Amino acid sequence: MNLGQWIGLIAIVLSLYILWQIREVMLLMFAAVVLATTLNRLAKRFQRSGMKRGFAVLLSVAIFFALIGGFFWLIVPPFAQQFQELTYRVPQGFGRFNSWLDALRTRIPGELVPYIPDLNSLIQQAQPFANRLLGNSFAFVSGSLEVVVKVLLVLVLTGMLLADPVAYRKVFVRLFPSFYRRRVEGILNKCEISLGGWVTGAVIAMGVVGLMSVIGLSVLGIKAALALAVLAGFLNLIPNLGPTLSVVPAMAIALLDEPWKAIAVLILYSIIQQVESNFITPVVMAHQVSLLPAVTLISQLFFVTFFGFLGLFLALPLTVVAKIWVQEVLIKDVLDQWGNHHLQETEFVISSKFPQVDDPWTTETPASDRDQPVDNTLPTND
Repeated sequence: MNLGQWIGLIAIVLSLYILWQIREVMLLMFAAVVLATTLNRLAKRFQRSGMKRGFAVLLSVAIFFALIGGFFWLIVPPFAQQFQELTYRVPQGFGRFNSWLDALRTRIPGELVPYIPDLNSLIQQAQPFANRLLGNSFAFVSGSLEVVVKVLLVLVLTGMLLADPVAYRKVFVRLFPSFYRRRVEGILNKCEISLGGWVTGAVIAMGVVGLMSVIGLSVLGIKAALALAVLAGFLNLIPNLGPTLSVVPAMAIALLDEPWKAIAVLILYSIIQQVESNFITPVVMAHQVSLLPAVTLISQLFFVTFFGFLGLFLALPLTVVAKIWVQEVLIKDVLDQWGNHHLQETEFVISSKFPQVDDPWTTETPASDRDQPVDNTLPTND
């Protein structure tokens, strides 16, 4: 290797190291790109109806913030009410448990009484755990503030990208060699179409899961059924793990009412998860984005390992985009062309046709030349 090759290798290694250090920032930028692409497609739909670009973008952003505001308006008040109910029901539960233990001591033989746990001793044993949980709550609050800052950063980047998407796209394309820029434009078009398909499939799956959840919870008489259904639909964006997370608050609220309802909620969510994973998602995602289930699970494990919870949340769109780039660049442009450049075939077309004067592809012979007699005798050697 000469000096230039060594410099190139060192530059590649340093670039990969820098990208690894700023991987979280890159992930936030990707989230902004996905959100901007979605809103841009919605704005284009409004533009087709005759609306100007500026009004179309403002209407798309207004719809997005209306959905976010409606989500929190449906979720926060019922959960806050249930939490307040939990604060006075927990002491009541401890009191009932203590009364049950006292009644049990009077009914069992005296030699078995020391083996019955005392509620006060249990509380003292749980004191270190409570202190640890309180310390974790402060860490949770600080982490929540960090999440808010990241969300604001994503929203600001989304607004910048949405204001002039063509300019940022041109900047990205110019990072590639000139002979490959048209090819990159085609790949970006495919990425945009695939991301739009993923968003459409995700919205359909969220709607179906939310509808089944609100019907089932309403039949069981669970409080805050609509809020729990909206939360279940939103967490469905996280495949495999999202439905498991959504069942926890539903069971907790059901447990405040009747213990059997918690078991019924668990059965209901298990049925919904089976229907969603075996029927809804395969049909919808196969139609919108062709991803194998094993690839989806492996991508989730990969991105959650290297990027944390945000990587798990964006695992599917990251996989969709990565699949297109690998398929178009690595497979089609590199592997499929490997060693085939010397096998290029040239096709020769031989046409046997007597040229006529009126043929458009021949030059008409002047009349003076046609009138001359043609000497068909062969030349002789002197």
